[in-house]
Parts: sequence; C-alpha cells; structure tokens
Amino acid sequence: MSSSSARASEHRFYWWAAVASTLIVFPGFSRTFYLGALFDAPPLAWLLQLHGAIMTAWLALFLVQLRLVAAGRTDLHRKLGVAGGTLVALMVPVSVATAIDAGRRGVTPDPAVTPLMFMAIPIVTIAVFATLVGVALWNRRRSAVHKRLMLLATVSILTPAIARIPVIEDGGLPVFVGLTVLAVLLCIGVDTWRNRRLHPALGWGGAFVIVSEPFRLWLAGTDAWARFGTWLMS
Repeated sequence: MSSSSARASEHRFYWWAAVASTLIVFPGFSRTFYLGALFDAPPLAWLLQLHGAIMTAWLALFLVQLRLVAAGRTDLHRKLGVAGGTLVALMVPVSVATAIDAGRRGVTPDPAVTPLMFMAIPIVTIAVFATLVGVALWNRRRSAVHKRLMLLATVSILTPAIARIPVIEDGGLPVFVGLTVLAVLLCIGVDTWRNRRLHPALGWGGAFVIVSEPFRLWLAGTDAWARFGTWLMS
C-alpha cells in the first residue's frame, strides 16, 4: 500500500471511530436530551442542558478536526485546537458539578450502587478524559500520539451514553463498563491490525482507561470516598 493510500485508510479509521462514538451518544441521550420533546421528557435543569451541550460540542469538534486533517488543513486544525482546549477546561468543572448534582438528587443506574458511590464514577471518568486530552495536547506535534490519545479520550466518556441505550440500560454497571472496555479494545485491535504493531500511545493509554474502570468501582466503595463525596454534596 502506498503512503498516500495508507494515510487515507488511517483517516477513514479515525473518522468512522468518531462517527461510531456519535452513534452511541445519540440514542443514549435521545429520549432525554436530543429528542426529549418527542418523548414527553420533563424539562432538564440548566446544568444538565449545559453539560449536554458541551459534550455534544466536543463530539462535533472532534469530527470537524478529523475532517480538517484528512483535507490537509492542519493550519485550521491547530487553530481550532485552542477551542478544544477551552472546551475541555469547561467540561471538567461542569461534569464534576453535574455529578455532584446527580448525587444530591439520588441518581444511580444500579440498585446495588448508592448515589454517593455512583458519584465517584463520572468524576473519575472526567479526570481520565482530561488526563488523556492533556497528554494529547502536550504531544500535538507528534501526530501519531496525539490522534490516538484523542480517540481514547473520546471513547473513555461513552459509558453514560451506553448506560442509557434502551436495549442496554437494564444491564447494570458491569455491562456498561464492560462495553466501554470493549470499545477501547476494539480501537486498539483495529489500529494494531492495520499497522501490524501496537502503538505505544494506544498501549499505555488504553491500559490507563481499562485499569481506571475497576479502580473507580473500587474507589466508590471506600470510606475515604464516602467522606469526600459527602463533603462535596454538603
């Protein structure tokens, strides 16, 4: 395969991975956010609307950035990267505030998990996401590292959407987490198969996401989290 064909193939892989992420998010939040009016969903609080808008903006920006790179517009890609960094700076506090609000309202997707315990999961999720994006931005001149970490960062925040997909929502936390891990492994597997080797960024980045999944479940059940989470909600 020529170098130009290889680049085109790689662009297609990242594009369709981003599209797949969008196709997971849309049905997950269609009944409560995107198409809430069609499902007679109750109005969302402003914080939830803001959170949904910011997360949607991230997915849209990710798709646009991929198309710009594929079109050779790396100059505009870099300029929009500043907007991406600003967006992440907003996503972190808004996501934490949304998690705290959910804890106060007693939200939990699994009867076996208390709202206080569940609150740990989205907070660790956004911390993992921000870490991956931060390292990706630090390596913005190393495109092979940058794009792989950006993809992992986006896939790492799919769990809330997966948990709300109608045919999956009754599965419980192990199913939601397992499907997120499967998505990460699929990205790693396809990229490794295409390049005939495991890229180090996908290796350690994927391991970081996967190990963080049981870690957040463990953390949620600790006394330290109970004290910290109670303090956050006070």
